[in-house]
Amino acid sequence: MSEIQASVEEQMSVLMRGVEYGDANIQRTMEEDLRERLSAGRPLRVYCGFDPTFTGLTLGNMVPMLKLRQFQRFGHDVTFLMGTMTAVIGDPSDKSAARQMLTPKVVESNTQSWLDQAFRVLDPEKTKVERNGEWLSPLTLQEVVQIASNFTVAQFLEHETFRKRMDEAKPLYIHEFIYALMQAYDALTLKTDVQVGGTDQLFNIMAGRHLQRALGERPLVAVCTPLLIGTDGNLKMSKSIGNSINLDLSPAEMYGKLMSIPDTLIDNYYTLLTDVPTEELQRIERGLEDRTLNPMETKKRLAHSVVELLNDAATADDAQEAFENVFQKRQQPVDTALEVNWAELPFSEDEKPPEIVSWTDLPFAQLLLPDGISVRDYIATRGAPVLLATLVSRMAGVSMSEARRLIQQGAVSIDETAATKGVGNVRPGSIVRVGRHRFFKVGFPLNWGAS
Repeated sequence: MSEIQASVEEQMSVLMRGVEYGDANIQRTMEEDLRERLSAGRPLRVYCGFDPTFTGLTLGNMVPMLKLRQFQRFGHDVTFLMGTMTAVIGDPSDKSAARQMLTPKVVESNTQSWLDQAFRVLDPEKTKVERNGEWLSPLTLQEVVQIASNFTVAQFLEHETFRKRMDEAKPLYIHEFIYALMQAYDALTLKTDVQVGGTDQLFNIMAGRHLQRALGERPLVAVCTPLLIGTDGNLKMSKSIGNSINLDLSPAEMYGKLMSIPDTLIDNYYTLLTDVPTEELQRIERGLEDRTLNPMETKKRLAHSVVELLNDAATADDAQEAFENVFQKRQQPVDTALEVNWAELPFSEDEKPPEIVSWTDLPFAQLLLPDGISVRDYIATRGAPVLLATLVSRMAGVSMSEARRLIQQGAVSIDETAATKGVGNVRPGSIVRVGRHRFFKVGFPLNWGAS
């Protein structure tokens, strides 16, 4: 068995950085337990579980992956656990109502997307991938009952989310209790030394610690990372809220989104999303407080670090240059034209035009609708809102309804004119801007809009 080369204190400084429990006693216990295990000098068995209930990941989803990466760099054994069975039930943590259960087929189809994203952070050669459906699905009812016999109802009613729903007379289902049991069994099966998870997972992680102790095994150490605050500066990062920075953004878009975070989040983002040494983090915090550091330049370094981590240094340099050209040198952004075919526009029943008479080899501009209106003119009038919403949806990676909301809120402009003042001026060559940092040039195939 290999030995860990870094000192215990060096590891503790990095591994406990940014870790939170919301309870001083738990924090003290976890730190003592982790220090004791590290002192043995052997690689620890570390895992974090991820329920693939969706495909589009954000920087918030990346935070616990980065903590796994820190353990990995010190030579510990890291397992990336896909919750192919727990995702079917749905994690009730921080949910005001029971979450809809997913089918195994949907969960499995999401799994590869998660792995692709994870290996942008973790070393695939040093990462063990497991699926908990492999050991949870075969469990018999008798075995589930035996696991459950190690817990009391009172323990589960200590769960803040459950207690709140009980107080509000909202339904609380038996299968939601089972979720914590399943996660506890994961920890038991993997012979876990350390389990990483968000602060919202503390109850479930402690359930694993309890089950290990009840069955005579050494209880695991919980390492909980805070939930990343979104770009609004208030709520946790969420695609549904619209305050997220998605991992599938282009490097330039990700850089720009990181530059848009409030100055109050700079320390937090540096702590959770970068490998900047602790001493340097303290210097940054002091510099921002006494205003000896420029927040703009500090954020530029942050954005460069995150983009480089997910790509490479050259890509981060290009993203920074693009940002500086637009926002400091006031140059027009250089982006590939975003093209949309007429036939692809998702018209609602109210917006849908009459059927086009004939799809001939004529240029699009000469195609006529039955009432004599050309496709070009329809786009410039009645079809313009649908066209613009489609463009915004594609460039921003949001749903059509979210794209329409952004337009209505004035977050979209066309050639520096707010889209709320009329969207009929969308034409080939137009620069559409969403928010502060996303620009796209509009292009149409097949001479669409030509005279």
